[in-house]
Amino acid sequence: MAQYPGLTLPPSGNNQKAEVTQYIGPVRVTIAYSSPAVHTPGGKDRRGHIWGELVPYGLADFGPFGNGKPDPWRAGANENTVFTASDEVVIEGKPLAAGRYGLHMIPGKEEWTIVFSKNSNAWGSFTYDESADALRVNVNPHPHDYREYLTYEFPVRKPAEAVAELQWEDLAVPMAIKANVADIYISRLSEELTSVPGFNWQGFQSAAQYCVQENTHLEQGLKWADASISKPFVGEANFTTLSTKAQILMKLSRDREAHSIMETAIKLPSATPLAIHQYGRQLLAAKKVDEALAVFQYNASRYQDQWPIHVGLARGYAAKGDTKQALDHARKALAQAPDPLNKQSLEAMVKALESGQSIN
Repeated sequence: MAQYPGLTLPPSGNNQKAEVTQYIGPVRVTIAYSSPAVHTPGGKDRRGHIWGELVPYGLADFGPFGNGKPDPWRAGANENTVFTASDEVVIEGKPLAAGRYGLHMIPGKEEWTIVFSKNSNAWGSFTYDESADALRVNVNPHPHDYREYLTYEFPVRKPAEAVAELQWEDLAVPMAIKANVADIYISRLSEELTSVPGFNWQGFQSAAQYCVQENTHLEQGLKWADASISKPFVGEANFTTLSTKAQILMKLSRDREAHSIMETAIKLPSATPLAIHQYGRQLLAAKKVDEALAVFQYNASRYQDQWPIHVGLARGYAAKGDTKQALDHARKALAQAPDPLNKQSLEAMVKALESGQSIN
């Protein structure tokens, strides 16, 4: 059906518009397209005649509708298929700047070329101009379960990468997309901390904790940790801020500074028995057994029989090889178990200690 400006009419050829969006970390990737069917609106079955016929291999000559030379396929129907990325991405190992692109493809029996054009507003590929190419990559198609309607999906999704795939009839055409999510997160955090989140210590601490959790941009994380502690009118030296700074220092192999900060942190009023216990567990994981036991013992001297004091002492004494004391504290912890999950875990701990097995 012909389209007229300003009128709402069915799409040409009843090729319904569709759109799929996938986030790769903070990066928003969208593919907008029109979706033809294997069966025509009149019911004609084109199975077996899509690839190499309806969609020719190589470049195609669109005759009087084209621009006088063979061009790629529009990778869908009707107007341009449009690929949009909110930030720079890497397609099949090649960088593509943030932006909106016309998506075209050059099909082949064994290999396809995917084309990203700076012209995203054209009607199909009829006026395609190679000089507007932003990127070309080569990919290999593979067999796929039957798809009546041309569809784009993201069958692979990971924190820093994904695979976008064109699927139609019995074929799929994938393209791998990666993003430097750490750099993007750091850039956005830096910008956001100049506004409302930067007017309280929690904002800087959260940004610093991101660096800890992802083990990335540690020097920048250290600056944020310092701001969360001492920035005028914002910083606060509490257990959370100090322990975050100590974690970054540990990752930077500045153990002595980290230990000194934590000696201060565990003595603050904001240091809860659970927080101190978790610090002791971190020391155990780092094979610092004597320091860990000293932290568990300090926790006991400060909070007596509160949960999870005896759990920590059980692990600390077990790490030192003192099974008798470890078992005594494990049994006391079992009597205090606050929920079925902890009870089950402590029952296993007691059983392991009774049979001489390790619990750390």
